[in-house]
Amino acid sequence: MKKDRVFVGTGRRKTSVAQVRMVPGKGNITINGVDVKEFFPYETNIMDLKQPLVATNNENTFDITVKVNGGGFTGAAGAIRLGIARALLQYDEGNEGKEDSYRTILKRAGFITRDARIKERKKPGLKAARRAPQFSKR
Repeated sequence: MKKDRVFVGTGRRKTSVAQVRMVPGKGNITINGVDVKEFFPYETNIMDLKQPLVATNNENTFDITVKVNGGGFTGAAGAIRLGIARALLQYDEGNEGKEDSYRTILKRAGFITRDARIKERKKPGLKAARRAPQFSKR
């Protein structure tokens, strides 16, 4: 039943959107058709997106395929992390409410919450979102 199913999760962070597909496998992660180590230049981004898998002891349980659009590396990593967390919740359906459920573990770690911080828009008359032109008394 669960062996051949595909678990799907969508994650967003800043301007990045990630569509995550998890299939039982050996722990391979592919992003936009490229291996995760080739896609991300920094090891911290890879560690960041694997956090839900580490928290639930599923590092080598699933093969993950990701399509990610928009933003930079940090936003993409955050979006993938949320997508993986949501796919894990789909995998663990029916265990909610128990102490060892994935929902409890991921919620405590803060991986289910979407990080809503985005860039603030520039306002007219200012140089940036809040940066005003330099004041001159004379």
